[in-house]
Amino acid sequence: MNNELRDKLLAIKHVALDMDGTIYLSNTIFPFTIDFLSKLDGMGISYSFLTNNPTRSLEDYMSKLERMGIHCSREQMYSTVPATIDYLKAHYPSAKRLFLLGTPSMISQFEAAGYESTADSADDVPDVLVVAFDMTLEYSRLCRAAWWASRNIPYIATNPDRVCPTDQPTVLVDCGSICKCIEHATGRTPDAVIGKPDPAMLAGIEGRYGLQPSQIAMVGDRIYTDIEMAWNAGAFGVLVLSGETTLEMAREWPHAPSLICRDIEELGCLLEEARAGSPDEASAASPARCPEAALR
Repeated sequence: MNNELRDKLLAIKHVALDMDGTIYLSNTIFPFTIDFLSKLDGMGISYSFLTNNPTRSLEDYMSKLERMGIHCSREQMYSTVPATIDYLKAHYPSAKRLFLLGTPSMISQFEAAGYESTADSADDVPDVLVVAFDMTLEYSRLCRAAWWASRNIPYIATNPDRVCPTDQPTVLVDCGSICKCIEHATGRTPDAVIGKPDPAMLAGIEGRYGLQPSQIAMVGDRIYTDIEMAWNAGAFGVLVLSGETTLEMAREWPHAPSLICRDIEELGCLLEEARAGSPDEASAASPARCPEAALR
Protein backbone atom coordinates (compact mmCIF):
# COMPACT_ATOMS: atom_id res chain seq x y z
CA MET A 1 0.00 0.00 0.00
CA ASN A 2 1.45 3.38 -0.95
CA ASN A 3 1.58 6.27 1.50
CA GLU A 4 -1.05 8.32 -0.30
CA LEU A 5 -3.63 5.54 -0.06
CA ARG A 6 -2.69 4.80 3.57
CA ASP A 7 -3.16 8.46 4.55
CA LYS A 8 -6.54 8.66 2.86
CA LEU A 9 -7.74 5.45 4.52
CA LEU A 10 -6.46 6.58 7.91
CA ALA A 11 -8.57 9.73 7.58
CA ILE A 12 -11.81 7.73 7.24
CA LYS A 13 -14.05 8.02 10.30
CA HIS A 14 -17.38 7.04 8.74
CA VAL A 15 -18.40 4.61 6.00
CA ALA A 16 -21.61 5.36 4.09
CA LEU A 17 -22.76 2.09 2.56
CA ASP A 18 -24.95 1.61 -0.44
CA MET A 19 -27.10 -1.46 0.15
CA ASP A 20 -28.18 -3.52 -2.87
CA GLY A 21 -25.09 -4.69 -4.72
CA THR A 22 -22.80 -3.63 -1.87
CA ILE A 23 -23.85 -5.36 1.37
CA TYR A 24 -26.39 -7.72 -0.20
CA LEU A 25 -27.78 -8.64 -3.61
CA SER A 26 -31.56 -8.52 -3.74
CA ASN A 27 -32.47 -10.71 -0.75
CA THR A 28 -29.14 -12.46 -0.30
CA ILE A 29 -26.58 -11.01 2.09
CA PHE A 30 -22.97 -11.31 1.01
CA PRO A 31 -21.07 -13.80 3.23
CA PHE A 32 -18.50 -11.17 4.26
CA THR A 33 -20.88 -8.34 5.22
CA ILE A 34 -21.34 -9.11 8.92
CA ASP A 35 -17.60 -9.53 9.39
CA PHE A 36 -16.94 -6.24 7.58
CA LEU A 37 -19.31 -4.34 9.87
CA SER A 38 -17.67 -5.96 12.90
CA LYS A 39 -14.29 -4.78 11.63
CA LEU A 40 -15.62 -1.23 11.35
CA ASP A 41 -16.86 -1.43 14.94
CA GLY A 42 -13.47 -2.73 16.05
CA MET A 43 -11.68 0.14 14.32
CA GLY A 44 -14.03 2.73 15.78
CA ILE A 45 -15.40 3.66 12.35
CA SER A 46 -19.10 4.54 12.35
CA TYR A 47 -21.30 3.59 9.42
CA SER A 48 -24.69 4.21 7.88
CA PHE A 49 -26.80 2.68 5.12
CA LEU A 50 -27.92 4.69 2.09
CA THR A 51 -30.31 3.57 -0.60
CA ASN A 52 -31.81 5.18 -3.68
CA ASN A 53 -34.60 2.61 -3.56
CA PRO A 54 -37.81 4.36 -2.40
CA THR A 55 -40.07 1.31 -2.58
CA ARG A 56 -39.91 0.63 1.17
CA SER A 57 -40.01 2.64 4.37
CA LEU A 58 -36.98 3.06 6.61
CA GLU A 59 -38.61 0.63 9.03
CA ASP A 60 -39.00 -1.91 6.21
CA TYR A 61 -35.29 -1.63 5.43
CA MET A 62 -34.37 -1.94 9.09
CA SER A 63 -36.48 -5.10 9.31
CA LYS A 64 -34.84 -6.51 6.18
CA LEU A 65 -31.39 -5.86 7.62
CA GLU A 66 -32.45 -7.38 10.92
CA ARG A 67 -33.51 -10.58 9.15
CA MET A 68 -30.06 -10.68 7.59
CA GLY A 69 -28.41 -10.32 10.99
CA ILE A 70 -27.57 -6.61 10.73
CA HIS A 71 -28.69 -4.47 13.64
CA CYS A 72 -29.02 -0.76 12.93
CA SER A 73 -30.86 2.25 14.30
CA ARG A 74 -33.21 4.52 12.37
CA GLU A 75 -30.51 7.20 12.49
CA GLN A 76 -28.24 4.92 10.46
CA MET A 77 -30.77 4.63 7.61
CA TYR A 78 -31.11 7.08 4.71
CA SER A 79 -33.35 6.78 1.66
CA THR A 80 -34.64 8.99 -1.12
CA VAL A 81 -38.16 9.25 0.30
CA PRO A 82 -37.29 11.50 3.27
CA ALA A 83 -34.80 13.28 1.01
CA THR A 84 -37.58 13.99 -1.53
CA ILE A 85 -39.94 15.14 1.23
CA ASP A 86 -37.28 17.52 2.51
CA TYR A 87 -36.77 18.83 -1.03
CA LEU A 88 -40.50 19.44 -1.49
CA LYS A 89 -40.75 21.29 1.81
CA ALA A 90 -37.79 23.50 0.89
CA HIS A 91 -38.67 24.23 -2.76
CA TYR A 92 -42.46 23.79 -2.91
CA PRO A 93 -43.61 24.73 0.61
CA SER A 94 -47.21 25.33 -0.48
CA ALA A 95 -47.55 21.98 -2.26
CA LYS A 96 -49.96 19.59 -0.57
CA ARG A 97 -51.34 17.40 -3.36
CA LEU A 98 -49.02 15.00 -5.17
CA PHE A 99 -49.44 12.53 -7.99
CA LEU A 100 -47.19 9.76 -6.73
CA LEU A 101 -46.00 7.12 -9.17
CA GLY A 102 -44.64 4.64 -6.64
CA THR A 103 -45.36 1.67 -4.42
CA PRO A 104 -48.07 1.77 -1.73
CA SER A 105 -45.31 1.80 0.91
CA MET A 106 -43.74 4.88 -0.66
CA ILE A 107 -47.08 6.64 -1.03
CA SER A 108 -47.88 5.98 2.64
CA GLN A 109 -44.63 7.69 3.66
CA PHE A 110 -45.61 10.86 1.78
CA GLU A 111 -49.10 10.73 3.28
CA ALA A 112 -47.61 10.33 6.77
CA ALA A 113 -45.64 13.51 6.08
CA GLY A 114 -48.89 15.40 5.46
CA TYR A 115 -49.27 15.13 1.68
CA GLU A 116 -52.40 14.05 -0.19
CA SER A 117 -52.07 11.48 -2.97
CA THR A 118 -54.17 12.45 -6.00
CA ALA A 119 -56.16 9.94 -8.03
CA ASP A 120 -55.59 8.67 -11.54
CA SER A 121 -57.92 11.29 -12.98
CA ALA A 122 -57.50 14.33 -15.19
CA ASP A 123 -59.84 16.17 -12.82
CA ASP A 124 -57.66 15.59 -9.75
CA VAL A 125 -54.85 18.05 -10.47
CA PRO A 126 -51.71 17.69 -8.32
CA ASP A 127 -49.37 20.43 -7.16
CA VAL A 128 -46.33 18.27 -7.95
CA LEU A 129 -45.68 15.06 -9.89
CA VAL A 130 -43.35 12.64 -8.08
CA VAL A 131 -42.02 9.65 -10.03
CA ALA A 132 -40.19 6.81 -8.26
CA PHE A 133 -39.09 3.21 -8.67
CA ASP A 134 -42.50 1.57 -8.86
CA MET A 135 -42.55 -2.22 -8.65
CA THR A 136 -46.37 -2.08 -8.69
CA LEU A 137 -46.46 0.00 -11.86
CA GLU A 138 -49.82 0.20 -13.63
CA TYR A 139 -49.97 1.30 -17.25
CA SER A 140 -52.80 3.78 -16.64
CA ARG A 141 -50.86 5.47 -13.84
CA LEU A 142 -47.73 5.70 -16.01
CA CYS A 143 -49.89 7.38 -18.67
CA ARG A 144 -51.31 9.75 -16.05
CA ALA A 145 -47.80 10.67 -14.89
CA ALA A 146 -46.86 11.41 -18.51
CA TRP A 147 -50.01 13.53 -18.82
CA TRP A 148 -49.06 15.68 -15.84
CA ALA A 149 -45.51 15.96 -17.14
CA SER A 150 -46.92 17.21 -20.45
CA ARG A 151 -49.02 19.82 -18.58
CA ASN A 152 -45.91 21.43 -16.99
CA ILE A 153 -46.79 20.34 -13.47
CA PRO A 154 -43.61 20.53 -11.31
CA TYR A 155 -41.93 17.15 -11.77
CA ILE A 156 -39.58 15.47 -9.27
CA ALA A 157 -37.88 12.07 -9.57
CA THR A 158 -36.77 10.26 -6.43
CA ASN A 159 -33.64 8.71 -7.97
CA PRO A 160 -31.79 8.35 -11.30
CA ASP A 161 -31.11 4.57 -11.21
CA ARG A 162 -31.76 2.82 -14.52
CA VAL A 163 -32.10 -0.67 -13.03
CA CYS A 164 -32.24 -2.18 -9.56
CA PRO A 165 -29.70 -4.95 -8.83
CA THR A 166 -31.17 -8.42 -8.45
CA ASP A 167 -30.03 -12.01 -8.07
CA GLN A 168 -32.99 -13.19 -10.14
CA PRO A 169 -33.01 -13.84 -13.93
CA THR A 170 -34.75 -10.58 -14.79
CA VAL A 171 -34.16 -6.83 -15.25
CA LEU A 172 -35.76 -4.62 -12.60
CA VAL A 173 -36.61 -1.39 -14.41
CA ASP A 174 -35.89 1.46 -12.00
CA CYS A 175 -36.91 5.11 -11.70
CA GLY A 176 -34.43 6.47 -14.24
CA SER A 177 -35.81 4.18 -16.94
CA ILE A 178 -39.41 5.08 -16.06
CA CYS A 179 -38.46 8.75 -16.39
CA LYS A 180 -36.89 8.00 -19.77
CA CYS A 181 -40.20 6.48 -20.86
CA ILE A 182 -42.01 9.67 -19.83
CA GLU A 183 -39.37 11.76 -21.57
CA HIS A 184 -39.72 9.80 -24.81
CA ALA A 185 -43.51 10.24 -24.68
CA THR A 186 -43.59 13.92 -23.70
CA GLY A 187 -40.15 15.46 -24.20
CA ARG A 188 -40.13 16.39 -20.49
CA THR A 189 -37.35 15.54 -18.05
CA PRO A 190 -37.66 15.90 -14.25
CA ASP A 191 -37.10 19.35 -12.79
CA ALA A 192 -35.04 17.72 -10.04
CA VAL A 193 -33.69 14.22 -9.43
CA ILE A 194 -33.21 13.44 -5.73
CA GLY A 195 -30.93 10.79 -4.25
CA LYS A 196 -27.49 9.74 -5.32
CA PRO A 197 -25.57 11.35 -7.06
CA ASP A 198 -26.99 14.46 -5.40
CA PRO A 199 -24.62 15.16 -2.46
CA ALA A 200 -27.40 16.14 -0.04
CA MET A 201 -27.56 12.71 1.60
CA LEU A 202 -23.84 12.84 2.44
CA ALA A 203 -24.22 16.41 3.67
CA GLY A 204 -26.69 15.07 6.24
CA ILE A 205 -24.08 12.58 7.46
CA GLU A 206 -21.45 15.31 7.70
CA GLY A 207 -23.74 17.38 9.89
CA ARG A 208 -24.90 14.49 12.05
CA TYR A 209 -21.41 13.20 12.82
CA GLY A 210 -19.50 16.49 12.62
CA LEU A 211 -17.25 15.27 9.81
CA GLN A 212 -15.48 16.69 6.78
CA PRO A 213 -16.11 15.09 3.36
CA SER A 214 -12.60 13.57 3.29
CA GLN A 215 -13.44 11.68 6.51
CA ILE A 216 -16.35 9.86 4.83
CA ALA A 217 -15.99 6.85 2.53
CA MET A 218 -18.96 6.51 0.21
CA VAL A 219 -19.01 2.83 -0.78
CA GLY A 220 -21.17 1.48 -3.56
CA ASP A 221 -21.43 -0.59 -6.73
CA ARG A 222 -22.83 2.08 -9.05
CA ILE A 223 -20.41 4.52 -10.56
CA TYR A 224 -23.09 6.89 -11.83
CA THR A 225 -24.84 7.24 -8.45
CA ASP A 226 -22.66 6.14 -5.51
CA ILE A 227 -19.28 7.23 -6.85
CA GLU A 228 -20.62 10.31 -8.60
CA MET A 229 -22.18 11.42 -5.29
CA ALA A 230 -18.81 10.96 -3.57
CA TRP A 231 -17.23 13.07 -6.31
CA ASN A 232 -19.91 15.77 -5.96
CA ALA A 233 -19.53 15.84 -2.18
CA GLY A 234 -15.73 15.72 -2.13
CA ALA A 235 -15.83 12.42 -0.22
CA PHE A 236 -13.65 9.32 -0.62
CA GLY A 237 -15.45 7.21 -3.22
CA VAL A 238 -14.99 3.44 -3.06
CA LEU A 239 -16.34 1.46 -5.99
CA VAL A 240 -17.00 -2.22 -5.24
CA LEU A 241 -17.30 -4.65 -8.14
CA SER A 242 -19.92 -6.84 -6.41
CA GLY A 243 -22.90 -5.27 -8.16
CA GLU A 244 -23.66 -3.36 -11.34
CA THR A 245 -20.43 -1.62 -12.38
CA THR A 246 -17.61 -3.51 -14.07
CA LEU A 247 -13.95 -2.50 -14.09
CA GLU A 248 -14.26 -1.65 -17.78
CA MET A 249 -17.18 0.71 -17.07
CA ALA A 250 -15.21 2.35 -14.27
CA ARG A 251 -12.23 2.98 -16.54
CA GLU A 252 -14.46 4.79 -19.04
CA TRP A 253 -16.23 6.97 -16.45
CA PRO A 254 -14.96 10.60 -16.44
CA HIS A 255 -14.90 10.90 -12.63
CA ALA A 256 -12.72 8.06 -11.38
CA PRO A 257 -13.35 6.46 -7.98
CA SER A 258 -10.85 7.18 -5.22
CA LEU A 259 -10.50 3.42 -4.80
CA ILE A 260 -11.72 0.30 -6.57
CA CYS A 261 -12.18 -2.91 -4.54
CA ARG A 262 -13.53 -6.31 -5.43
CA ASP A 263 -16.01 -6.01 -2.56
CA ILE A 264 -16.34 -4.62 0.97
CA GLU A 265 -14.32 -7.54 2.32
CA GLU A 266 -11.30 -6.19 0.45
CA LEU A 267 -12.07 -2.66 1.68
CA GLY A 268 -12.12 -3.92 5.27
CA CYS A 269 -8.75 -5.56 4.71
CA LEU A 270 -7.30 -2.28 3.43
CA LEU A 271 -8.72 -0.24 6.29
CA GLU A 272 -7.17 -2.68 8.75
CA GLU A 273 -3.88 -2.63 6.91
CA ALA A 274 -3.73 1.17 7.01
CA ARG A 275 -4.27 1.07 10.77
CA ALA A 276 -1.97 -1.85 11.52
CA GLY A 277 1.09 0.29 12.15
CA SER A 278 4.33 -0.56 10.37
CA PRO A 279 4.35 -1.98 6.83
CA ASP A 280 5.64 -5.30 8.21
CA GLU A 281 2.77 -5.55 10.70
CA ALA A 282 0.29 -4.62 7.99
CA SER A 283 1.63 -7.30 5.68
CA ALA A 284 1.32 -9.93 8.37
CA ALA A 285 -2.21 -8.87 9.34
CA SER A 286 -3.73 -8.62 5.87
CA PRO A 287 -4.48 -11.08 3.07
CA ALA A 288 -2.07 -10.97 0.17
CA ARG A 289 -4.80 -9.91 -2.26
CA CYS A 290 -5.21 -6.47 -0.63
CA PRO A 291 -2.69 -4.73 -2.91
CA GLU A 292 -4.93 -5.59 -5.88
CA ALA A 293 -7.02 -2.51 -5.02
CA ALA A 294 -5.67 0.68 -6.50
CA LEU A 295 -5.87 4.38 -5.75
CA ARG A 296 -7.14 6.15 -8.84
